[in-house]
Amino acid sequence: MIILTMFALLVKLPMFLNPYIPVVHPKDGILFHIILRWLQPVGENLPAIYPILAFLFIMIQAFWLNGMMNTQRMMTRSTFLPAMSFILVTSLFPEWNYFSAPLLVNFALLFMLNLSFKIYHQTAGKSAIFNMGLAIGIASFLFFPSVAFFLLAFFALMIMRPFRFNEWLICLLGITAPFYFYIIYLVVAGNWDPQRLLPYVNIKLPSLIQSIWIAGSTLLLVIPFLVGGYFVQDNLRRMLIQVRKGWSVILIYLLVALLIPFVNNANTFENWVIATLPIAAFHSCTYFYPLDKLFPLVLFWITTAFIISFQYLGPGW
Repeated sequence: MIILTMFALLVKLPMFLNPYIPVVHPKDGILFHIILRWLQPVGENLPAIYPILAFLFIMIQAFWLNGMMNTQRMMTRSTFLPAMSFILVTSLFPEWNYFSAPLLVNFALLFMLNLSFKIYHQTAGKSAIFNMGLAIGIASFLFFPSVAFFLLAFFALMIMRPFRFNEWLICLLGITAPFYFYIIYLVVAGNWDPQRLLPYVNIKLPSLIQSIWIAGSTLLLVIPFLVGGYFVQDNLRRMLIQVRKGWSVILIYLLVALLIPFVNNANTFENWVIATLPIAAFHSCTYFYPLDKLFPLVLFWITTAFIISFQYLGPGW
């Protein structure tokens, strides 16, 4: 853990040298607005508070993902490769190191993913299922488009448990519970406005700046993902059934996450940080499974060298 933390400080050093001050976007939820207002007095005197918090959140998410994959035996033995992969993946784009609403949403999604693995073994998992829905509901108050992850919750129920209509209703109740209490608050406070509950939603293709550096980052995302996907598929027969189901849930997680940035997009890569967790899970298999360790070793150093070149020789952070 210490070595990984030192490595993360190395590849993410520019985020501290040029602190990014977060701004409120229309798609950000009321809860994120409150967090920014609470941090604003500190941020005005100490702008470094934002990259410090972002770095801490990234490291917590990296080790949480790592612990979850080891506990659920997603690979044949315990390893720190998922955490390393997440650190590398989030370093490929500077926007993925910003203090942002999507970065905070990752905590709710990790919590939900962890519960979706656990309900496979539980005969009475109603509380866990409710909490899965509740995590999505809370996430939507940080970043409204993340409400679309209700699809992930329902697919996880479909994959991990036999169909029980009451469990699906419990999950739906968890999703809607934060909205229910927020409506009560608005009515009591005399601020009822449907627009505050359901913000404007617009779906369109993002207009992103194209460059050779962006192409390189994308290539280093896609190639290890495809290789990792191949190794997962190649080892499915040797995996326990709950592990196979777990990888199916992670893949659906990725598919939903890739669609989210098209909703109320800000024409940056900031929102795509939601997809980094499942991508890192597949990347870790690229480093773990090859019998000849030369390929993952070369891939690691190429990725690290590219990240540092992006920061100091390219557009920079």
